[in-house]
Amino acid sequence: MRCSACDTENETGARFCDACGAALAAVCSGCGSANRPTARFCAGCGASLVGVPGALGDGPAAESGALPTPHAGAPRQAERRLVSLLFADLVGFTTFAEGRDAEETRELLTRYFDQARETVLRYGGTVEKFIGDAVMAVWGTPSAHEDDAER
Repeated sequence: MRCSACDTENETGARFCDACGAALAAVCSGCGSANRPTARFCAGCGASLVGVPGALGDGPAAESGALPTPHAGAPRQAERRLVSLLFADLVGFTTFAEGRDAEETRELLTRYFDQARETVLRYGGTVEKFIGDAVMAVWGTPSAHEDDAER
């Protein structure tokens, strides 16, 4: 894999350039897919790549499009954040789905997930995951606002 920062050829599967330390790929912890270092979401499964080694995180580097440069031996620093979570699911979904055709159920879930995603994004949140008929969304990460709880 060729480094876009210094044009050095690196071993296949390497996550950081062995010449300059620039990120080569962000590997999704959910599905294992390799993604561009600038990707915020996995191209394989749609999971958030924020905090994944080799991914462009949030903050000034992300806003400018610059890639973070890893520091050899530097420990990752934890950060305490106040976040707001939303868990939502369809009441009576199991009973509803049992009596319906699979395509009809899929169409309902697709509309539900699209509407949920649109609403969460409109208020500055991030959809963390969809599980069955449930939606999990978070406000306050990867970027925080003073009014995240109100959003």
